[in-house]
Order: sequence, then structure tokens, then C-alpha cells
Amino acid sequence: MNSFAHQHGADGKDKPQMIEPLFLTTARVTTFDGDRVLTGASGFFFERSRHLFLVSSRHVFHDPPTNHHPNRIEIELHTDSVDLTRSSAVSIWLFKNGRMQWRQGFDSGGDIDVAAIEIDRALLPATTEIRCFTPAHLQSELDRVEVGRELLVVGFPLGFHDTLHHLPVARHAVIASAFGIRFQGQGFFLTDSRTHRGTSGAPVVMHDLLPGTELPWRLLGVHSSRFDMSTRDLNIDESLGLNAAWYADFLLTLTDPARPQHDEQLSPAS
Repeated sequence: MNSFAHQHGADGKDKPQMIEPLFLTTARVTTFDGDRVLTGASGFFFERSRHLFLVSSRHVFHDPPTNHHPNRIEIELHTDSVDLTRSSAVSIWLFKNGRMQWRQGFDSGGDIDVAAIEIDRALLPATTEIRCFTPAHLQSELDRVEVGRELLVVGFPLGFHDTLHHLPVARHAVIASAFGIRFQGQGFFLTDSRTHRGTSGAPVVMHDLLPGTELPWRLLGVHSSRFDMSTRDLNIDESLGLNAAWYADFLLTLTDPARPQHDEQLSPAS
């Protein structure tokens, strides 16, 4: 079902306006240490076998190199399908009895900067309005995604968003490396896009008409970080403008119903 918002018409009356469902897949993520705000990021919803997950970059939940150790996150959710100015913040604890609640993993190339945390639907307001990617939105035929293909990265760069309607923004991107090939042996591909802090965890999507779904987008990746060169002359050379997007099919591993929910023990301060 599509959602509607009020649009002020030329006759001075409010008119319902259809909202692109893609904007309801993505939530603003704020990390906390107790009541102390730490960082802002992006995340999106993924549903599999009736289980609901919030997906983001793993470094949003835990990043020892930067001494980032939050113990909870908050996500902002719409609570009215017509009046998008109405929202509610939902708090999700990252640890329970000293055990991490998110799922993360690695492959032959090392740690993968993607994490998924299951959301108890009982925590959500009864009128919550979200849209979810599913396994059907993942790209199985890799040779159909060519270099230069246009993409969108949907998130909250530097926390910027429509603060009235609580909606993310979309940035244009293109595929900048051979899709399906692990760049430098790691599980990501490159995008060429202007991104900022706060975009970590954003979905990287490609428009595609999918039968039987109201969400006509392929989920190709999870935006992680920007690339730059340590040898770049800051006075002469511009930033590369390239980014790492981890292949989204890794979500099939993270959300596998047969996978133990919490297979690692990690203290909040470790």
C-alpha cells in the first residue's frame, strides 16, 4: 500500500499526495551510550520469513578502531500513513546479558561491514508505517548489472533530511567497478557518488519493475564508507568520490532462520 501526505494545492486546500515507498524503507539511526548521543547513521528494513530486521553498517553498532561502543540505538518511525509529520522514536538495546544482539559476519576477505539486528514487532507503535526489502529484492543475475548503471543511495547525509516529514534524501550514484567481482578481494563493489558521514548503512538500489511488489527497486548493496588516497595532495587533488557498497546478498547469510541468533559474545566496552 502506498502512503500519502498532505500537499497544499493551488486552491488553498490540503490534498493527499502519494509518497514513493522507497522513502519508507529507510530510517534515521542515532547511537547512544546510555543517554549520551554518539553518532548518526542510516539503516533500512529487511523482512524474511516474517522476521523483521534493521540493517546498517556493522561499524555503526560497534567499531573498536574509533573507540565507538554504543549500547543502544534509536530509530525514527512514521506512525501515520497520511500525516507524515507524525513520528515516534523506538529504542533498541544492542546488548542483552552482555551478549550482542546484532548479527555480523566475515568471509575469506575478512570482516564484512554489514550488520542486521532483529526488531521485536511488539516494540513498534501499532500504526507504524514502514516498507521492507525482502529476499525477492536481491539481485541474483549479476551479469545484468553493468558498469555505469544508475543507482540511488537513500539515507541521512550529515543527518540532513526532511525534518518536517521525517524522510531521507536520495543521492544519485553509478556503479564504478565490475559488479559481481569482489573489489580488491573484499565483498564490496564501488559506487561513484557524493556521500557524507551519516550515510553509513544506507541501501544502494537500482530501479527495476518487480512483479507482485509495490517496491520496484533491486537492493544491490549497503553503503559503508568513502575511499580516498593517502597520497592525495589536499591543495591540488580533489577527493576520489568513490565509495564501498557491500553486496546485499550477504543478508541471506545474516538473516538465515537456521543461523544462531547470537553466535558471538561481546561486552559493550570491548
